[in-house]
Parts: sequence; structure tokens; C-alpha cells
Amino acid sequence: MEPIRTERLDLVPASLDLLEADLASPAALGRLLGAAVPASWPPGEYDRAAMEFFRARLLEDPKSVGWYGWYAIHALEEGGAVVIGAAGYLGPPDSDGGVELGYSIAPEFQARAFATEIVQALTAHAWSFPGIQRVIAHTQPSNEASVKVLERCGFRLAGSAGDGKAVEYERLRPAT
Repeated sequence: MEPIRTERLDLVPASLDLLEADLASPAALGRLLGAAVPASWPPGEYDRAAMEFFRARLLEDPKSVGWYGWYAIHALEEGGAVVIGAAGYLGPPDSDGGVELGYSIAPEFQARAFATEIVQALTAHAWSFPGIQRVIAHTQPSNEASVKVLERCGFRLAGSAGDGKAVEYERLRPAT
């Protein structure tokens, strides 16, 4: 699967090789991506357990690259590039045509609208598949920055998430 290009980012799908490098070390990941990896890596909820989950899914179905993790790479004005975050879906669409997305931005790159750019790109990418009718995301109600990102991207509060602690936001496929 090809990277998704946005105004400021290249979103690179997490292949098995990239995930194994990420699990080995940030330096190994940086070498494969050709980008610096911040000392704060991995960001937020994109932790070792998430990497291992994505890796296990790709081992089960190597053709599912693109339905799990994506690395967000930002080209620097002074040259070079840096991995600013990770995002992606939690798997292929469900039987109702829904996909769930998530995103985590390294602390030193937060509050620069990168999360908004990523959510917009991954939502548009989801719409490129005709069967997808709904994109959802879960967040904590207290995570005001995440709530603002989702609302800015056209998501609406859909209710409580299954765990009762988080809330679910959704965006329905636009009518054509």
C-alpha cells in the first residue's frame, strides 16, 4: 500500500518489517523510515501492546497492511524528516461497514494540528472504500484536545464506548 500524502505529512502504512523494527528500537524504526524518531517515542496509546497487536494481525493476514498502523512523518524545513506520531485503524471494516481509528502524537509535536491532519486523511482514505459507511473513534471525555480534533474533523458524539469510561465519536459517510 502506498503512503498517504497530506499538506505536511507522509502517512506510511505499518508493514510487518516496520513493526518489527519499531518493537526492536526507535533507532531501527528510524533507519527503515529514513526519519528521526523522537526520544519520547512511542507516543501516547501507541505503546508496545499496540505494536504487538498490529504485528499479530499482519502475521495472520499479510494482505491487511493499511488496516492497522500508520506512521506520520513530517519533513523538516531545515532538511530531513521526523516521525511525529502513529495512527491507524483497529482493523478492516466490520460487517456493518464501520472502521475505528486512533491516533497518538509525540508530545513535542502536539498542539500543531497534526492530529487533525491525520484524522482527516485517514477518514478520507476510509471513504475511498465503497463499503465503509461509518468511521468511529474513542476518547476520554476529559481529553479536550482529542475531542476538539474529532469535532473539527466532522465527528459527532455517538455515546459511551463499551467500557463505560470512554466516549465514542462517529462520522457517517457523506451522501453523494
